Amino acid sequence: MIPELKYDEKGLIPAIVQDVENGDVLMLAYMNSKSLEMTLETGYTHFWSRSRQKYWKKGETSGHVQEVKAVLYDCDADTLLIKVVQHGSGACHTGNRTCFYRDISK
Repeated sequence: MIPELKYDEKGLIPAIVQDVENGDVLMLAYMNSKSLEMTLETGYTHFWSRSRQKYWKKGETSGHVQEVKAVLYDCDADTLLIKVVQHGSGACHTGNRTCFYRDISK
C-alpha cells in the first residue's frame, strides 16, 4: 500500500536512486503516483520524464535496468529513496556508473 506522499504542484516527487550494495547515489529522477505504482508492480524503476512528458523505464533502451530492492520515503514524505541493483555498466546516460561523477569542490 502506498502511503500518503507529498507531491509538488506538478504531481511529482523526487526519487533518489541508490546502489543497494555499496550505497553509491546513482541518480535523481522524478516520479508521479502512476510511475511509482509501475515501479512497485514491476520491481524495476519507472519515472516521469519532465522534458519528454512521458513515462520511461530506466534501462528501457540500454538494458541497464534498475532492480528495486526497497522504496523508502523521508520524514516529510516528500522525497523517495529507491535502493536498487544496477544492472549493466551504469545509471547515467553518459556511460558513467553514476550521474554524480563531476566534483566542483576541487
